[in-house]
Order: sequence, then structure tokens, then C-alpha cells
Amino acid sequence: MPSPGLSGAARSVEKIDMKIKPFIALRPPREMADRVASPPYDVVDTDEAREIADGNPLCFLRIVRSEIERPDLDDPYDDAVYARARENLERFKKEGYLKPAKEPALYVYRLEQGDHAQTGVVTVSHIDDYDAGRIKRHEKTRKPTEDDRTRHVDTVNANTGPVFLTYRDQPAIDRLVADVVNGEPLYDFTAADGVRHTVWEVTAADEWVAGFAEVKEAYVADGHHRAASAARVARMRREADPATTGREEYNWFLTVFFPAGQLRILPYNRCVKDLNGKDGSAFLKEVRNRFSVKSADRPTPTEPGGTCMFLDGKWYEIKWERVSSDDPVARLDVSILQESLLEPVLGINDPRNNPRIEFVGGVRGTKELEKRVNSGRAAVAFSMYPVTVDQLMAVADAGRIMPPKSTWFEPKLKSGLLIHELT
Repeated sequence: MPSPGLSGAARSVEKIDMKIKPFIALRPPREMADRVASPPYDVVDTDEAREIADGNPLCFLRIVRSEIERPDLDDPYDDAVYARARENLERFKKEGYLKPAKEPALYVYRLEQGDHAQTGVVTVSHIDDYDAGRIKRHEKTRKPTEDDRTRHVDTVNANTGPVFLTYRDQPAIDRLVADVVNGEPLYDFTAADGVRHTVWEVTAADEWVAGFAEVKEAYVADGHHRAASAARVARMRREADPATTGREEYNWFLTVFFPAGQLRILPYNRCVKDLNGKDGSAFLKEVRNRFSVKSADRPTPTEPGGTCMFLDGKWYEIKWERVSSDDPVARLDVSILQESLLEPVLGINDPRNNPRIEFVGGVRGTKELEKRVNSGRAAVAFSMYPVTVDQLMAVADAGRIMPPKSTWFEPKLKSGLLIHELT
């Protein structure tokens, strides 16, 4: 269905095929790229962002986490924070840290971490594809975060980080990518975390646009808040512009498409701060009454259908029967753990908002789970088997929502290399 505020003229641009196009990227000079590039805004907190940016005036966190420059403010959502983000973007442009490309282009972006590599296409997608469900979601957004990113996009007048999309592999697109990566890259550097980032520019884009028109659906893998905020800003601007055609630049948002066959999903683990009034032995007894439990010789599950639990200095392997259901959400290990243990035994009835549960990305490893329990920060931790891309797609295809913090994609893209301005 058409999105809110869309005029009859704008509806005429909507097509069944996936829409992408080349765009004039705002980007750093080659020699500055590694200093400008920063982690995405949502993988660091304010203190971590301030530490990363310290001593580096080019760091893009000064735009996506601009509160780091306003320690005098108690509220990270103060108007002055967004004003500073806008000021810093304009300063980066004035001082030459960011410059507009000479012509519209797409970009091929390869990430390499150890023996893993994945290569995607950076472009802009149309919000009609998002609103019509051709770009599918599998997570709910949190209102405070969505409101924050909406204000940020609207104030800086740009998409400062791409929405990470995946799609079922297309051999025609693979061939286009293979031809490009043999050429001279625009950027090629290895970040402090050991991830290599290589980007190629593509100015002749007709074949790419035609190739992506054959992609019937794409899936938000990471960046649900970025997608939702981009769509909200576009609707706001449409409503303020009675002459909108749907072709204005604000109708497009920054995306990167990775083929599903190349993606790596890490687990999203769980820690609970207390045992809901029980001591360790009583809690373990309840767990044994519900599942098959034995001492574990490793801290990670080897297959779906269970979890590993760290309690009182020991790892346990927990197994459960596979759920026979047509509901793809009910079959997820994170759902079974929530419905059968976290809620009835530990009292975590709303994991999205309950302060007693913490979610730990798999990139931090199981030593982080042990550290939190041994330090008293948590009473128990659960090491999960990762969700698969097929499971993610099945949930999204069914129009369902995954439990919060079900997937952790690694490696992460850098922000600040390619920016899409809305006007």
C-alpha cells in the first residue's frame, strides 16, 4: 500500500521491482578514510565513543554520536546535541574531511575478518519499497531510539550510516561484483580491530539497477532504526511538500545489499542479574525439571535445540525437544529459552524492557559471560546457538517479529565512508 502522505503523482513511480539508483556520495579523501571511518553509532556507548574519538578531530563519531562533544549536557537528546551534529558535518565539509563525489555512483564494499569475507553493494533504496514490504523487517524498533535517529537524519539532512540488507543470491549481481573487485579500489585499509575495508566506485550503473530489479525482496539484517527513521523523515518531508513526486532525494535512503550466502551471524547471548529469589541449587533443580541438563565440556552449543548455561562457576549443556510448529518464531532457540525458562523461572516477562536482563553480542565471546557472572554483575548467563539467515528470512516472510536481540552480524561496516545527503 502507498505510504502516508504520498500524492497521486508520487504513487506513479512505485514499481513492483526493487528500486535502487546511483547517488552522489559525500565521502572522505582517500588519505583520510581510515581516520574518518568510525564504528556505527549503535555499537558503542557515549563513553566508548568519546574514547575512540579522543585525539582524532576527523572521527565520524563526532557527527553520529555528537553528545561526546557536549559533556555539559545531561540529556543526550538535547536540541544542542543535534545542532552540534549538524555543525560538525558542515565543518567536516568545509575543512575537506568530507567531499561530494564528482558524479553519481554505486559502490562495492568488501569486509574481511580472518578467513571470512563478504562483499556488498552500497546504493540508495526507495522508501516505497520499505513501506510496501519489499524490504522486510524482522525486529521492532524502540521508540526512543527511532525518535533519536529521526531527529538526527532530519537535522543533519543526511543518512550517515547504511541500512544493512540481505537478499537471496543472484548470479547476475555476483558476476558484476566479481568484475569490479579486480580493479583499483577507492579505499583499502585495515581498522584497529583487524577488519579490512575495501571499497570500489561504480559509475556505469545501468546493469546494476537492472540486476537489482530482479531482487523481489530484501531483508533488513541490521539497521531497523536507521530504516524506520529514514522512512519517517521522507514522510515528514512529503507532507510538507504538496508538489512531491516521489523522486526527490529525501525519498531515497542509504543501503548496502549483501548476498545471504556470504553472511555470518554470531549468537546474541543473555545474562540475567539475579535468580528471581532462588539460590543456585534451587534454580538448577527447576531447570533440570524442564530440560535435559548435564555438565558441559565447552561453553557454546554445537547445534540448534539447546543452550549452554554458566552458573556458579560451571558450564552446563541444556537440551530441549525441537518445537513442531508452523510458526517460525516459536521454533527459534531464543524463543524457547524465553518462553520455557526466562519468563516462568526467572520472571523476565518482557525482555525488551526488563532491566534485569542484558544481551551480549557473540563477538565478545563466552569469556565475557563468565566475567559478568563471576563479578556478580549477573547471576546466570546463556550462550546461544546463532540464528541462521534462513530463519531470519522465514520470520520476515511470515510477517512476524523476532524476539529482541536475536542476531548479531559481524564484521561491522564503518560509518563515514559513504554518506547520502537528502537534498
